[in-house]
Amino acid sequence: MDDWQLRMDLTRNQRTIAGPAAVEGIGYWTGEDVRVEFLPAAVDTGIVFIRADLSDLPEIPASIAYRTETPLRTTLRRGNAGVDMVEHVVAALAGMQVDNCRVVVDRPEMPGCDGSALPFVEAILGVGIIEQDAPREQFIVRHTIRLSDETSWIEARPCPSGRTILQYEMDYGEDSPIGRQSIEVSLSTDIFHSGIAPSRTFLRQAEAEALRAQGLGARASYGDLLVFGPDGPIGNRLRFDDECVRHKLLDMVGDLALAGCDLVGRFVAHRSGHRLNAELVRTILNQNEHQQPLRRCA
Repeated sequence: MDDWQLRMDLTRNQRTIAGPAAVEGIGYWTGEDVRVEFLPAAVDTGIVFIRADLSDLPEIPASIAYRTETPLRTTLRRGNAGVDMVEHVVAALAGMQVDNCRVVVDRPEMPGCDGSALPFVEAILGVGIIEQDAPREQFIVRHTIRLSDETSWIEARPCPSGRTILQYEMDYGEDSPIGRQSIEVSLSTDIFHSGIAPSRTFLRQAEAEALRAQGLGARASYGDLLVFGPDGPIGNRLRFDDECVRHKLLDMVGDLALAGCDLVGRFVAHRSGHRLNAELVRTILNQNEHQQPLRRCA
């Protein structure tokens, strides 16, 4: 049996949204007002971003092939056009199993909203999700693969149940108000909607002040995301006791979705971030490409 297997998922068909939906907000990094519109898309379209503010309306697929390394966030670039801070939008679509969608934006950066994926999920659910007449592709993890750096690691392991299980362990130290947190979920649309999508971006007060000193995040307030001081969130309240690790899981959903198909297996991360998550996706796709002449899913 092949170590990696690309196959059609007979358990579900591809899905898209039933009509247009929109979310407006402010970009955390640029401070610009931005509108993102979700549009239905045909079978096998995937998730595609469209820059409506550029004259040639360039299209940028949400694929690992177009990911560009950027600190603290996920950026996609195709030619001279790019889209920034896409991880929460992609996670919202993937978490709700919306496989085909055209995402039209009028700025390069996505709206930060409340720092979570929930505004995007609620917009999607507001118009509804419909099934399409084609099976969804999936990768089946057949052996363990591990990537690591000095302080972080991530693994893809086989999952006998045939599900997608995500586990994350974070450790900011005993003296940090964030501390040590861990979580494990068997991913489903219900679990994503209620337990993962509402979790918000977080950072420490010193990090927030450093970004402000660089002229970034000028229009973001303590009420827009979780900024941790010595005693916990400043001017805000947690939605979950373990909201921070839930947000790390949210980021994992968005990063793994850049595979362009469902990844079936157990994905375990320790202090991993966007870069290492993305490297795992690249490794998985490259493993399959080298082992069998099957169609790439992204």
